[in-house]
Amino acid sequence: MAGEEETSEKKVMLTIDESEFSLYALEWVLNNLRESISPPSHLVIYNVQPLYNLGYVYAASLGTASPELIQSIQVYQKKISLALLERAKEICVKAGVTPELITEVGEPKEAICEAVEKLKINLLILGSRGQGALQRVFLGSVSNYCVHNAKCPVLVVKKPM
Repeated sequence: MAGEEETSEKKVMLTIDESEFSLYALEWVLNNLRESISPPSHLVIYNVQPLYNLGYVYAASLGTASPELIQSIQVYQKKISLALLERAKEICVKAGVTPELITEVGEPKEAICEAVEKLKINLLILGSRGQGALQRVFLGSVSNYCVHNAKCPVLVVKKPM
């Protein structure tokens, strides 16, 4: 557009979670979109630690859950997220790509769309869990939400069955 500075740097963001579908999406991107994630462009690997309602911990412990217990659950959740990001980084480095790693806490679908705007992402990539129609109605679909709400193009990578 007139008046806007052209840049060749593009930001591609891949969201990952503990599922095999997001790791498949990562490998697919590394094999098929090499030009889109090579310098001067780069790959952001993004993980959201879901904001679980820890009220169930309090209820399950008959109202005796201590702040330390809740904090230890949150610390454990963060360790899992960091380990997942480290695994994704190792896969990328073996393929010759150095990703930027980001983890945040929040509602995944909303946090992803907010990160797209905040980080000025040019392409969002998500793995598809292959949920059936009934599961999507009751559980919702992060990829469906992002397709309709992200402020950039969205690629949903579906693992062949």
